[in-house]
Amino acid sequence: MAETDGFVAIRDIAPKAPTHLLVIPERHVESFREIGEFTPDESKRMLTFVADTARSAGLDDYRVVVNVGPGAGQTVFHLHWHILGGRALGGMG
Repeated sequence: MAETDGFVAIRDIAPKAPTHLLVIPERHVESFREIGEFTPDESKRMLTFVADTARSAGLDDYRVVVNVGPGAGQTVFHLHWHILGGRALGGMG
């Protein structure tokens, strides 16, 4: 769907919202716990790519989620960000 240096965005194969995208770093990092393995520049580029991907998908309002560990629902142990939107999502706080 989208790509930039070091990161790709794809559609989730089991969407939980009308728009459900995954942003994945090409470099393996198991989970958000290891986010410190990215340089500050990589982290900034990754978050900018998350925001740009949502905007390119036509989303004004959306949720960004990272599941950390099996107890939180992480089933793929390669860091990835979920972008969910396209309908009103219930509040989380």
